[in-house]
Amino acid sequence: MNNESINFNKILKDSRETLLNPQGYFESMPLAGGFAEPLIKAAIYGTVAGLFALLWSVIGFSAVGAGGIWGGAMGIMALIWSVIGAIIAVFIGGAIMLLISAICGGNTDYEANVRVTSSLMVVYPINAFLAFSYGINFTLGGVIALAVSLYSLYLLYHAVIQALKGKESTMKIVAIVLLLIALLGFFGGRRASKSIRNFSDMYEEEQMY
Repeated sequence: MNNESINFNKILKDSRETLLNPQGYFESMPLAGGFAEPLIKAAIYGTVAGLFALLWSVIGFSAVGAGGIWGGAMGIMALIWSVIGAIIAVFIGGAIMLLISAICGGNTDYEANVRVTSSLMVVYPINAFLAFSYGINFTLGGVIALAVSLYSLYLLYHAVIQALKGKESTMKIVAIVLLLIALLGFFGGRRASKSIRNFSDMYEEEQMY
C-alpha cells in the first residue's frame, strides 16, 4: 500500500459515476496507485451493505423473515461477515476479473483488475438495500436481485472494454454466458424455493393430524 491519504469524497463521486456513467468512468479510471484505495472502497461497500442487512433483520424484512432480538443477532453477524466478505471478495474478484480480462485479450495486471473489481462492488450495498423486497415477497426479491445482477453484468461489460481494454466481440460472448448463468440461477432458485415451501406445507399438515 502507498501512503496516499484516502479521499472519501472522491470514492463517493466515483461510486456515483460508476452507476450512472459507467462508460465514461471506466474510460478514465486510474489502474495504478496501490491497493489501499480499492481495499477501503470494498470495506466501505461491505459496511453499508451490512448495515442494511442488520436493519432488515431487526424489522423482519430479511429473506429469513426474522425480527426483534433474534433478527438483531442475525443482523449483527451479517454486518460483520459483510465487511469481512467484501475485503476477501475484492482480492478473489480481482483474480476472476484478471481471468475474464485475459480471455478477452485485456489487461492482466493484478492491481488493475483489483481496482476494477472494487469499483464494480458498488452494487453490493444497492443489492443489500433492495433485499427488503424478500420480506415482502420472496419471488419479488428474486426478480429484483436478478435485475441487479443484470445491471452488474452491464457494468462489467464496460469495465472490461473501457478500463481493461478487452476485445468487445469476446466480451459479448462472455456476457452472454454470464447472463445465461444468472438466468439459470434465478429459475433454479425459484424451483428450489417452491420445493421447500411444498415440503414445509406437507410437514405442517402432518403435524395437524
